[in-house]
Amino acid sequence: MLTIGLAILLIVLGLLAIPLGLNYRVNWRGRFQGDIRLIWLFGLVRLRMPGNETTASQPKPKSRRARRHRPRRKRKTHPLAAWQLRPFRQRLIRFGQDLWQAIHKRDVRVQLRIGLDDPADTGQLWALMGPLAALAGVSQSVNIAIQPDFNQSTFEFDSSGRIRLIPLQLIGLSLGLLLSPSFWQGLRRMRKAG
Repeated sequence: MLTIGLAILLIVLGLLAIPLGLNYRVNWRGRFQGDIRLIWLFGLVRLRMPGNETTASQPKPKSRRARRHRPRRKRKTHPLAAWQLRPFRQRLIRFGQDLWQAIHKRDVRVQLRIGLDDPADTGQLWALMGPLAALAGVSQSVNIAIQPDFNQSTFEFDSSGRIRLIPLQLIGLSLGLLLSPSFWQGLRRMRKAG
């Protein structure tokens, strides 16, 4: 029984070590649209993922007995509060660098327009994202353009490209982040600030 379990584990790890290709073109302007194609097992497996939100769920007809629901109070979180913690910030930056190096990119283009409710928060976000976008765009195969919007809360995203990654490597990086005490410390601070 132990040998069967070990053999299954080795097979799963072997399959996760096979590179996964992703050719995509996606955008978000109020709703998601995109064309995503996965290529795996050295081209033997090719999948096209649906990328249009319009084919999603249809509204369900209302029943005769409509339940009265009290509006649920959402717990607010403040992401910038966690960023003020130096260990959290360093851990996320290291995770981002490791992730960036683990993904092989070709002809990647990213255009992002973002604005928060408060112009000061947008400025803080831009102070973080501007230099990161400049560093990420140093590669010849990647073109990143980020435009802040200080007037209104907005999020527009348009991207296309071809990337190749090894799933096992990404799982290892993500587990390293999730097992990091500084990551959880930042999440707790984010909840308290909200």
